Amino acid sequence: MSRAFPPLSSSIVRRARRLWRQYGVFWLGAIAVGLVAVLYARLIDWGYGEFRAMQQQHVWAPLIVTPAVAALAVWLTRKFFRGAEGSGIPQVIATLHSRPAEYGARLLSFPILFGKIAVSFLAILGGFTIGREGPTVQVGAALMFNLRRLYPRSNALIERQLVLAGAAAGLSAAFNTPLAGIVFAIEELTRSFEARASGVLITAIIIAGVIALGLNGNYTYFGTIQIGTHFPDLLAVAVVLTAIVTGIAGGVFGWLLLNTARWIPAPLRQMHGERPVAFGALCGFVIAVVGLISGGTTFGSGYAEARGLLDGHEHLSGFYPFLKMISMVGSYLPGIPGGIFAPSLSIGAGFGNLLHMVFGSMQLPMLIALAMVGYLAAVTQSPITSFVIVMEMIDGHALVISLMATALIASRVARFFAPPLYESLAERYMAPLPQPAPAPVPEVPEVEALEPAVVDEINGDARTEDSAPRQ
Repeated sequence: MSRAFPPLSSSIVRRARRLWRQYGVFWLGAIAVGLVAVLYARLIDWGYGEFRAMQQQHVWAPLIVTPAVAALAVWLTRKFFRGAEGSGIPQVIATLHSRPAEYGARLLSFPILFGKIAVSFLAILGGFTIGREGPTVQVGAALMFNLRRLYPRSNALIERQLVLAGAAAGLSAAFNTPLAGIVFAIEELTRSFEARASGVLITAIIIAGVIALGLNGNYTYFGTIQIGTHFPDLLAVAVVLTAIVTGIAGGVFGWLLLNTARWIPAPLRQMHGERPVAFGALCGFVIAVVGLISGGTTFGSGYAEARGLLDGHEHLSGFYPFLKMISMVGSYLPGIPGGIFAPSLSIGAGFGNLLHMVFGSMQLPMLIALAMVGYLAAVTQSPITSFVIVMEMIDGHALVISLMATALIASRVARFFAPPLYESLAERYMAPLPQPAPAPVPEVPEVEALEPAVVDEINGDARTEDSAPRQ
């Protein structure tokens, strides 16, 4: 009987090791994603609070602080954190659709993870119009991708599953929207859903969400809006008009980001290419000026403004969404880390507030919810992800059909102006890396063109080199 124990114990060890590789690594990564997402959110909120306190005490300070922070952020990103720029979602898409090991090592490394958090925190200290949700997607993907080292024989399938699960868990933890995390992985990141990855993905989202709930409590991102059982007669008209307006606005925004060479003046394009730090400072100055014109409402992600409109505590100008768009474009152009999810929702809320002048009989929160989902769907051209995110953020299940219709129409309208933003940006990361230029070959004058004495000298040197011993 004693001889049966060693095989039994070894089989248990092998089974435990297999279970750890199948599930334990993903669970460990999901816990790490949830913790980092919560800490990152608190860091960004604290940084923006510090900026707002400074801006309220010294109204003109952003004219100096924001350009200085922009210049420093651009220098840091270009010098140390290439690959951390922008929201981070295009980098994740490029990794998933290419060779994960090669692209992940360049776009999802630990230095990129650190740079994403540090430089975006610096940017929010300067009042940039950026969000933390897109960066959390890249941070989550990077955390999970680097866990591939725990596998003795990692392969492309494992690496792709790690990246996908980390990105979806990051979005879920950032917004507290688990359903949106699943839909985001299906619609935006992969455009497909493999049955073998579904359980791993959902488990990672659940664990990251539980961690976020444990630290933040049960909450909805924008609170809960109260929608009565009786819908207004003009709801269908409002859905169509809101979708068209936000679809055009989101499409124009995408066109501006993807076609900078067609609308930025040539001197500024030259500055961007030759002096990117100075160009970043100029963009920071524009952001500061727009912020002063708006009374400080365009600084930051716009979460407070959107939440205030939904709660009825905020009263914004009709020019707010347009000024916010200018600030958002200015925050994107220098190429520093920062997301567009939260600013897009804020811009959408501004358009909902503007459309309330037309549909005065409708509830303002209802119009704001429709406009938020319309603008987000127009920018990302991912209608299902957009309406699920907004529905979960406002607990707006009563509006699910209206939100779906608005998202679908707005994304189709935006397609007339620009292709899907994240996929287009991802193609730039998937382009082959530039090869180093070959070393210049010195020009040797033709022997026939030389004087006879020079020819004899060259031939003599060659014979001397041939007779010398090799080192």
